[in-house]
Amino acid sequence: MGEQNGAFPFEADADSSVPLWVQLRKRIVYLIGSGYFKPGDQLPKIRELAADISINFNTVNKAYLSLQSDGYLKSVRGKGVFVTDLGADAGAQGGEVEAVLDDCLHACRNLGLSYDEAVAQMTRRAMRLKMAEAQPQRAGDSNIIVLAPEGEGAAGAGAGAAAGGSAGAGAAREAL
Repeated sequence: MGEQNGAFPFEADADSSVPLWVQLRKRIVYLIGSGYFKPGDQLPKIRELAADISINFNTVNKAYLSLQSDGYLKSVRGKGVFVTDLGADAGAQGGEVEAVLDDCLHACRNLGLSYDEAVAQMTRRAMRLKMAEAQPQRAGDSNIIVLAPEGEGAAGAGAGAAAGGSAGAGAAREAL
């Protein structure tokens, strides 16, 4: 585990209004970023860390879950929690996706947004798009919901509705 020796390097700030799990999360992110924990290093088990730094098990668990959802950590059943390699290529499209994201972030910075504000705006926009995609597509003027195969989206649903005409229940069964 990196260059650790002894107790886990965390001290809660009792005077802070920041929740304890967020303090712990930020500390672990710092330790990963500073090289204290390296990719592949195993973090202390939840119960062990909770006992070591004298905080509730659920607090440590919440911090670990948050770090897992953000890609900093990976939990391996029966083995423990490990630091992920954030620098690893995100698949074949990794470089292309990074270039597009860099362009977007630079454009947001030029508009006067901070990186955090840009991320918040992108997250809100992504949620709106997901909600719009989740809206049911109706066949014509009927109450029949056409389920488009993944990847076709609304365009595929509209085409299916036009092709199905007024077949009604037949179009719905066919869409399933």
